[in-house]
Amino acid sequence: MEVKKLSISWQFLIVLVLILQILSALDFDPYRVLGVSRTASQADIKKAYKKLAREWHPDKNKDPGAEDKFIQISKAYEILSNEEKRSHYDHYGDAGENQGYQKQQQQREYHFRHFHENFYFDESFFHFPFNSERRDSIDEKYLLHFSHYVNEVVPDSFKKPYLIKITSDWCFSCIHIEPVWKEVVQELEGLGVGIGVVHAGYERRLAHHLGAHSTPSILGIINGKISFFHNAVVRENLRQFVESLLPGNLVEKVTNKNYVRFLSGWQQENKPHVLLFDQMPAVPLLYKLTAFAYKDYLSFGYVYVGLRGAEEMARQYNVNVYTPTILIFKEHIHKPADVIQARGVKKQVIDDFITQNKYLLAARLTSQKVFHELCPVKRSHRQRKYCVVLLTAEATKLSQPFEAFLSFALANTQDTVRFVHVYSNRQQEFADTLLPDSNAFQGKSAVSILERRNTAGRVVYKTLEDPWTGSESDKFILLGYLDQLRKDPALLSSEAVLPDLTDELAPIFLLRWLYSASDYISDCWDSIFHNNWREMMPLLSLVFSALFILFGTVIIQAFSDSNDERESNPPDKEEAHAKTGKTEPSFTKEPSRLL
Repeated sequence: MEVKKLSISWQFLIVLVLILQILSALDFDPYRVLGVSRTASQADIKKAYKKLAREWHPDKNKDPGAEDKFIQISKAYEILSNEEKRSHYDHYGDAGENQGYQKQQQQREYHFRHFHENFYFDESFFHFPFNSERRDSIDEKYLLHFSHYVNEVVPDSFKKPYLIKITSDWCFSCIHIEPVWKEVVQELEGLGVGIGVVHAGYERRLAHHLGAHSTPSILGIINGKISFFHNAVVRENLRQFVESLLPGNLVEKVTNKNYVRFLSGWQQENKPHVLLFDQMPAVPLLYKLTAFAYKDYLSFGYVYVGLRGAEEMARQYNVNVYTPTILIFKEHIHKPADVIQARGVKKQVIDDFITQNKYLLAARLTSQKVFHELCPVKRSHRQRKYCVVLLTAEATKLSQPFEAFLSFALANTQDTVRFVHVYSNRQQEFADTLLPDSNAFQGKSAVSILERRNTAGRVVYKTLEDPWTGSESDKFILLGYLDQLRKDPALLSSEAVLPDLTDELAPIFLLRWLYSASDYISDCWDSIFHNNWREMMPLLSLVFSALFILFGTVIIQAFSDSNDERESNPPDKEEAHAKTGKTEPSFTKEPSRLL
């Protein structure tokens, strides 16, 4: 008897829950949510949506119910902005999400469908984590919208890889991978990996744009390219997936046999070189991510201290082999410009260390972009930046004038002065603009002090009257000008418009074409062997369509040729019969004559 009563009470509770959810679904009116009439135009609906979206966006509105309100506004706009869904809602009371049924059947099943779409176990009932808003509190921090993805994530993916999870409500697999996902997010975010979460129910456009057709899906984005994760969702697999996204040539393995060549590459590459000494045989992921983030500014090498011959390098640079050590080398390869040595060093500490040493002491102006970064435009009187430019000829070895200029730059203590040099034979127009008499400086070095006034190339400058030889008197004259410039900016009396620098390190057209072709082939290879069949359907459809057209054309042409041959054969046969017909009578008449 007690069991029967308990069964009845459970049935009553379930019916009550169903009634409450159906009533809440029936209560949803998109016109009321947006505050527009049923005869409102699309312009009025869009205007009302934008106003409410700005007001109730969770990032701006800190009200506890702002997120639920924003979801209702988005859902209402999704229905009313689509004429088909709007018409279906006006006739049957829903947006017509399930197509293919008869209208009468849709109307009969309206209550159950709304229950399926809107029902969730609230905290006041069973505390089941089916609803994503209550289940994934950690995911709220990483939720992505389409505009945020396009404007921020994609450009930022050229500096760091992103790991993105596609999730939705009523996703039991999403619940299953949640503990692993939280652990991986906590680890990888600390290393510098971007994290994102896309809710396929609320961000269908973004999920479709990413190519995610099921939940949960995990994908990586680097350099704007999307790669899907297809292995078991475990910590090590996800870590290896992120590592596989990074280019393979980011970090060079350095030994006692090639470290001189590696560090000497600063002159050709125009970059400082970084060496990491560590006890791990493989390059740590943190170091690879750092190398990817600063690949345009520095070259990175890795020294495994357990390798034979590494002790010699460690002794030369006074490195403690039991502690991870990062050395930055600039123009002098025998002495590091800066050192950091610590266990468990944080990503932010490494970033600050690298940022302070992004440029050489006297970097070469190889492009207009480098010129903008090293010699920025003056913003105000308090933000003056002066560039001391050495105009010199290209040389395989460091010349005496450049060595003297480099030592002068090393001794400089003024934050407002940056030292750079230019190969006058490669940047001829730039050098001629700064030299008052190019004939007097023919084959010699010169030093000019300049200040940029705008991005169009306008500068004020002063060039030292005599060629730069690097003597003590030249250094004394330059030091006097810099001291005087701090008191009197009018010392820069000459004015000119500098031409844009040519990009010296840009590859030639053929190399650019080869690089583009190799990237395209690599993308196709990855698509073929790493994407699922649903993602490959557009490519396969295109390939099979092209093959069908090709073979169809060949078959039609073959039949056409055979028909032409058949049409041309009958006249030949008739001529043959005509010839035989003429010879036969003459053959039969000869015996009659003999008789």
